[in-house]
Amino acid sequence: MSERVLIAPSILSADFTDLGAAVRQIQDGGADFVHVDVMDGHFVPNLTIGPPVVKALKRVSTIPLDVHLMIDNAADTVGWYLDAGADWVTVHAEACDHLHRVVQTIHSAGAHAGVSLNPGTPVEMLRDIIGELDMVLIMSVNPGFGGQSFIPRSVERVRRLAALCAEEGVAPLVQVDGGIDPVTAPLVAAAGARCLVAGSAVFCQEDPVAAMNAIREAAHRVL
Repeated sequence: MSERVLIAPSILSADFTDLGAAVRQIQDGGADFVHVDVMDGHFVPNLTIGPPVVKALKRVSTIPLDVHLMIDNAADTVGWYLDAGADWVTVHAEACDHLHRVVQTIHSAGAHAGVSLNPGTPVEMLRDIIGELDMVLIMSVNPGFGGQSFIPRSVERVRRLAALCAEEGVAPLVQVDGGIDPVTAPLVAAAGARCLVAGSAVFCQEDPVAAMNAIREAAHRVL
């Protein structure tokens, strides 16, 4: 497992009137991914963006688009986001009846496949598919809104995921999303997370680049 912690600022907390500028700011500042939260108002109680925005972001981003589908119909629509230019696509295990098929669809398009787990979903349910995954996303809040407080139990969930990966002899990127800041970043990094999603802790700060780098530096101190 890489000892470098990657940072994926979530544009959910950025200024939607100028997303291009927000993306340029974080990529010039050293971000590793642009995290794009897609919500449908059904799987989660919020409605955000769709494929046209992903396509527009692809035109301005020089770093990978990490598209997180918090939607009920990912199996039917994942192709829209792949066609729009998503480099990484993460779907929710809770929303996919045929999870392996969706992962295959993502891979067949040449993109990286991830699966996300809500706080109440056991990590163990990924055992039979984890060898097919490029990334596992542990939600450390209940998905749907930015600015929520970190759920402390998430640290143990990351630790259990890291143990599962070791048992199966695989090394997907372990990502954590929700309430990540310089205080919580080292907690999940020490447990095995190597990619941190942060929204309000980056874009709601006076200097987003400095805030982003402070999160990464805090995580690196425990490695």
